[in-house]
Amino acid sequence: MNLTNLTTEAADPRFSGIDTMSVAELAATMNAADATVPAAVAGALPQIVAAIEATAERMQRGGRLIYVGAGTPGRLGVLDASECPPTFGTPPDQVFAIIAGGPRAIVAPCEGAEDDEQAGAAAIDGAGVGPLDTVVGIASSGRTPYVVAAVRRAAERGALTVGLACNTGTPLGAAAAYAVEVPVGPEVISGSTRLKAGTAQKLVLNMFSTIVMVRLGKTYGNLMVDVRPSNGKLRERAVRIVRAITGAGRAEALSALRQNGFNVKQAVVASRFDLTPQEAAARLAGAGGRLRTALGERA
Repeated sequence: MNLTNLTTEAADPRFSGIDTMSVAELAATMNAADATVPAAVAGALPQIVAAIEATAERMQRGGRLIYVGAGTPGRLGVLDASECPPTFGTPPDQVFAIIAGGPRAIVAPCEGAEDDEQAGAAAIDGAGVGPLDTVVGIASSGRTPYVVAAVRRAAERGALTVGLACNTGTPLGAAAAYAVEVPVGPEVISGSTRLKAGTAQKLVLNMFSTIVMVRLGKTYGNLMVDVRPSNGKLRERAVRIVRAITGAGRAEALSALRQNGFNVKQAVVASRFDLTPQEAAARLAGAGGRLRTALGERA
């Protein structure tokens, strides 16, 4: 295994004395290093945009978004996917993550699992990946065997494939239909890719899931109208959203939500047009679930 050409494995001489720095000096050094990450992501925006557009088109036809990673990248995929149901009301199988080593690897080191190519391909088979799905492989190095094998297998099954790496000219990028390569340079601690590389991956995944969901009509403006109000904070947010869109008072908004099973979109439509829950649901369905369309507003 040759890591010589991987910038994520390089040792930057600027950071060679971090063990002699004060806490204040080291904090400033890390902050300055982290500040370079958004610019690296900006450099990859054309590739990110193309991949998101292709993904949204497939998901509009019923496809799924599947992240695959090992170690920190895998955990970041799990994190991003797990936020979609409460934020955007997605079913658990619409956006999900596969991590090398399985669920136990989310909270415990399972480093050897990343070398198992057969397991990577088998995970794609096990998920029943098909032509409408998008598989995003995430690997800081861009060469993680489990992830590369998973992306190759997904491509064989007809899925759209994306390779997110923090090096350039990677095997992962070559295996994927869309290569998103964000070179962030050497880490403050050489090879510790949970740092800048992890930050870059989180920024890209934020864009990926958020923009896809916006394109699917999961927001009205910047309001999360498909929020799943599963706790007190989210129920209060739902009330605020209904009030913001309809101009209703708190009591009226809360009543509309209760009558409509705390479905924000349905409550808004019912309140705006004085409809029963069944009538509001039908109007929303006729608009493809898009609130702006159901309200008769131009996109």
